[in-house]
Amino acid sequence: MEKVYTKNAPEAIGPYSQAVKAGGLLFTSGQIPLIPETGELAQGDIAVQAEQSCKNVAAILEAAGCKLTDVVKTTCFLADMADFPRFNEVYGKYFTEKPARSCVAVKTLPKNVLCEVEAIVEVK
Repeated sequence: MEKVYTKNAPEAIGPYSQAVKAGGLLFTSGQIPLIPETGELAQGDIAVQAEQSCKNVAAILEAAGCKLTDVVKTTCFLADMADFPRFNEVYGKYFTEKPARSCVAVKTLPKNVLCEVEAIVEVK
């Protein structure tokens, strides 16, 4: 098992790694819309927050030597399922290979953000 870390994605806000490589796969921790350079939340609606969350996932993948096109599965968490269509617009710009996905609404996300995205990636 190998831990992955990059300063180009937010620091973990708890006792976990940004990502872990194991068994030919990379597992990212859920990425919320924190701006890595400042540690502040991306301010704005679901589109703004989804954009930052996806950028954070992409930065972790890059640090691990992977690409968004290597993603095989994502799990997406929304604070409000009414945001699903706008979230999908942003998500689709990043995950162009259409990996398998689960998307659920949850009661509350860390720091009361609107979305969180995690990925399972094939390491090539």
